Amino acid sequence: MRRLIFAILAAVIVCACSSIDCPLNHSVYSKYVLKGDVDTLKKLLTVTSQKADGKDTVLNALYDFTHFELPMSYANDTDVLIFETTDSNAVTVTDTVKVTKTNEPRFESVDCTPSYFHTITDVAYTKNAIDSIIISKSKVTYDTTGAHLHIYFKSDN
Repeated sequence: MRRLIFAILAAVIVCACSSIDCPLNHSVYSKYVLKGDVDTLKKLLTVTSQKADGKDTVLNALYDFTHFELPMSYANDTDVLIFETTDSNAVTVTDTVKVTKTNEPRFESVDCTPSYFHTITDVAYTKNAIDSIIISKSKVTYDTTGAHLHIYFKSDN
């Protein structure tokens, strides 16, 4: 009887330890919210970034929006983003946005691949269509309920 109890107890412990809750999506997104005179952009915004292999990739293409989310890189200390706004007359204005950040590995379990959280330390940008970008919440985690960056577009573009 004693052996049976130890066997059941050992089985329960082994089963309890084998249940791993790894996140299905390791991507962490920064949330941009439009502020100022242009709180809804009635133009096409295409955001591209350069991947590690040197090829450009489209991260987002939006029209008539108030906010958007962009993934953050795991390895780069600075994400370089190209913002292209295109109006109804097919006039395109391009801005470059550089988001400088720290990359902090986060381990859920030794059996899971690590996630990376970030702290935004600086944002530099050109001022063609963008008036300014302000860091609102610097810690970037899985939580996108609040805006990380407030972006102000010029009203004449």
